[in-house]
Amino acid sequence: MENSTHPFYFNLTMFVNLRHYRFVAFAFCIQLYSFIVSANLLMILVISQYKILHTPMYIFIALLSANSLYGSTGFFPRFLMDLLSDAHLMSHPACFTQIYVIYTYASNELAILSIMAHDRYIAVCHPLHYHRKITFKTVILLSTSAWIFPAMSITALVSLSAKLPLCGNEIQRVFCTNWNVYKLSCINTALNNILGMLLTIVTVFLPFLYVLYTYLRILLVCWKKSAKFRGKVLQSCLPHIVSFVIYSITGFCDIALNRNNLEETNPVLAVILSLEFVLIPPVLNPLVYGLKLPDIRRHIFGLLLCFKTR
Repeated sequence: MENSTHPFYFNLTMFVNLRHYRFVAFAFCIQLYSFIVSANLLMILVISQYKILHTPMYIFIALLSANSLYGSTGFFPRFLMDLLSDAHLMSHPACFTQIYVIYTYASNELAILSIMAHDRYIAVCHPLHYHRKITFKTVILLSTSAWIFPAMSITALVSLSAKLPLCGNEIQRVFCTNWNVYKLSCINTALNNILGMLLTIVTVFLPFLYVLYTYLRILLVCWKKSAKFRGKVLQSCLPHIVSFVIYSITGFCDIALNRNNLEETNPVLAVILSLEFVLIPPVLNPLVYGLKLPDIRRHIFGLLLCFKTR
């Protein structure tokens, strides 16, 4: 092991690419963060306010909004500070805290989308058994699992990474990532890589495959039904499909970015690809569900009208 250190600070080098645009980026991002907080809080407020929306599908949508708030709050405040700062140093504890928050946000998101796919699968393919299979107790159990299991698995992953002896402190991102810390390690990270791969299979590929399976079953059922039935299914499933596709694309871009040499990538493109994973889903989810689902849209307009007349 050569020049092994435990640097107290990590240097986020990709902010150099934003030097000439940082004030424009700051103004844009603070408005974006304000929208994310407002839109997702509105979704949670509307769903909690109206009893007609106290059904599994809408409870899971509220859970998705809560996760968007969690992930955005774990990313934006620090990112906005770094945009206005000349130095982009992050302490060792702060870096691993950010890794934990962003990775749990990502794992929670896919877990919740998987649960929502299961809910739609039971509703479409086994409608007569829906109320027996998706009870309030089941909703609580699934919702709790979507938060607890990712928290436990990411805790194990981050704990191993935090103990690695490092031979550098430069991270080529605008936020801390586990893969970039691995690349700074002075020792072989085979154990960490194996654990990371197992967690990726369990928290990413298995839920991804399950969502694809549920929609294949839904498609087969719809194929045999009337056009009216297919229209109703599409109306209830389309927002979830859009959210899942958006999340999958942004997640794939983030994974691809980690595996590529960023020095050979266009600087502006690299920054955009770095940010879309934590920006796009929290922005689009409330828009997709708020505008496409009639019950939520009607109650959002009603609540906003009520506030306006006061």
